[in-house]
Amino acid sequence: MRKQLPQLLISDSKGRIYNLPHLEATGMKGGCFFRFSGRELIKLPSGSELFRFPSRRPVGYNQKSGAFVVLEKDPWARKAKECFAVAAFISPGFTVSHNSSYRETNHPRILPLFSYAAVAFYKGEFYVAAVRVDQERRQDLRLMNIDLVKKNAAQLGKLFPRNRLIRHLKNCALVYGCPAAKNLFLSRYEAPLPTSPFCNARCIGCISFQPKERCSLTQPRIKFVPFAEEVAEIALFHLSRVKDPVVSFGQGCEGEPLLAADVLEKSIKLIRKKTAKGIINVNTNASRPKALARLIDAGLDSIRVSLNSARPKYYTKYYRPQKYTFKDVLESIRFAKKKGTFVCINYLTMPGFTDTQDEFAALKNLIENLRIDMIQWRNLNYDPLWYFRDLGVAVNGLKMLGIRTVIDSLRKSFPKVMTGYFNPSQMRIRRHR
Repeated sequence: MRKQLPQLLISDSKGRIYNLPHLEATGMKGGCFFRFSGRELIKLPSGSELFRFPSRRPVGYNQKSGAFVVLEKDPWARKAKECFAVAAFISPGFTVSHNSSYRETNHPRILPLFSYAAVAFYKGEFYVAAVRVDQERRQDLRLMNIDLVKKNAAQLGKLFPRNRLIRHLKNCALVYGCPAAKNLFLSRYEAPLPTSPFCNARCIGCISFQPKERCSLTQPRIKFVPFAEEVAEIALFHLSRVKDPVVSFGQGCEGEPLLAADVLEKSIKLIRKKTAKGIINVNTNASRPKALARLIDAGLDSIRVSLNSARPKYYTKYYRPQKYTFKDVLESIRFAKKKGTFVCINYLTMPGFTDTQDEFAALKNLIENLRIDMIQWRNLNYDPLWYFRDLGVAVNGLKMLGIRTVIDSLRKSFPKVMTGYFNPSQMRIRRHR
C-alpha cells in the first residue's frame, strides 16, 4: 500500500483553499524548507484559523523530481492566475514547530502579528506542525459562551459602575475577543489586571504598540492608569468566585506593569488584606529589580518573565530595552527566587531560532543557574522571515534540533521544571511538585 503523505495547501485570490495531491506539504524554519515525518503533524486544534499569505508563493515537495517546488501559478485555474501560501494560527496551548513554507515576491510588507504554522491536508483533514504543551482548556473558545460573557459583563458593570478597568476589559472581551478578559466575565481560571499605558522596551513584535510604517496593532494599549481600588475590586471579585484562581498584571493590552509599581504595590496590599486565596502574578520584562522587590514584599506570588532568547545579543535586538539591560532581568529573577517566588519564563518561540544548538544550550544554562520553575512555550507572533533579518541571525539548517526535540530534551534534563503554556494555579503547582 502506498504511504499517505501530507498534501500541500494553496489559496486562490478569493481566499478559497485547495489541496494538491501531487505535491507534498512542507515546513519552513528560517527560510530553510523541510519535509515532515508523521510525528511532526497533529490535527488542527479547534479554534485555530487559516490564513492566506499576500505576495508569498507556496512551496511544496515533488517526489518525482526529488526537489522543493515554488508554485508561481494556481494549477487548478483554467487561466494563469496567482496562488498563495496558506498558514494556520493555532489555538493557545500548542507550540508551532514549523512555519508555513513560502517564497516572498514583489517586495512584500511585513506580515501582521500572528504566528504562522505550517498546515497540510492529511488523512482527509487539516493537520499542523505543532506540539501540544498544555492540556488545560483555559482558552478553549468552545467553552466560552459569548452570550454569557455579554450578560456577565453588563452585570459586573452595574455592580461596579465607577470602575473604569471593567469597561476597558469589557471592550477587550467583546471587541478584540481576548480570551483572558472573557475568562474574567465567566469567572474561570485567570483574570487579567492591566494597569500600565507605558513601556520601557520597544519590542519589534509588540502587539499593543507599533510605528505607523510597520504592521497593524493586534490590540490597542490601555490609555489610563487605574486606581488601586479599581484593580483590587476586580481581583477580589474573581478570587472569591473561582475555586483555584489566578489574577495577573501585565497583559497584551498594556505596556510594562513595573512602570506602574506604585499602583500594583497598593493593589496587592488591598487584595491580601482581604484574602490569601489564589495566586497574584505579574507578567513582566523584569527590567526593574527594585520595583519587583516591593511587589514581592507586598505579597506577589509569581512572576512570568518574557524572553525571546536566553542570549543577551538577541534579547536586546528583539526587546530594544530603554534604560535597562539583560543583566537587570537576571537580577530580578535571582531576587524573586531568593524570596521564594514562583518564576516562569514566557519563552517566545520561533522555529529555526529557538531550536538551534546554541540557543538551547543557553536556555539550559539559564534554567540551571537561575533555578527557573517553569517554561511556557509561547509562539512568537512575528513575520517568520523578517524575524531572522531584524535580529541578524545566520541560518544553519544543520544546527536545528527541532522544537519537539528541544521540549522533550528539556523535560528529561530538568524533570522538576514545569512545562506548559498558561500561568499555573496553586493546585497545579502542588500537583507537579
